[in-house]
Amino acid sequence: MLDVAAYGGLFLAAFAAATILPMQSEAALVGLILTERYSTIMLVAVASIGNVAGSLANWFLGRWIERFRDRRWFPVSPAALERAQEWYRRYGKWSLLASWLPVVGDPITVVAGVLGEPLRTFVLLVAVAKVGRYIVLAAATMGLA
Repeated sequence: MLDVAAYGGLFLAAFAAATILPMQSEAALVGLILTERYSTIMLVAVASIGNVAGSLANWFLGRWIERFRDRRWFPVSPAALERAQEWYRRYGKWSLLASWLPVVGDPITVVAGVLGEPLRTFVLLVAVAKVGRYIVLAAATMGLA
């Protein structure tokens, strides 16, 4: 039962950290690796799947919320949305490789949805970024980097 709770908690932390919620999952991953009770490969896989799934939720949010951009309650000002879209247009799909970064990574994934980045391309680039980040973090935690 403890394994399910550990892996499930890591998945939820990684999922939430990839959404627009102000959270992080790195501490949970490092903590679980340091216990030496769980497979590091499984921990990286679970964290990666959760984090990519959270980014996918952002992409869907971007696709859905765009239709409400002219409403008074829309959470982003028209000027800020335009700046984000211009930035994404300038750097394009390759900016998704920065989706792992704190603060800027989550909005990039929402804007990708708003601008209609194809889902296949989105998932591939986000997965490369997120999995790569967790592999580096795990290697550093285990003293391999």
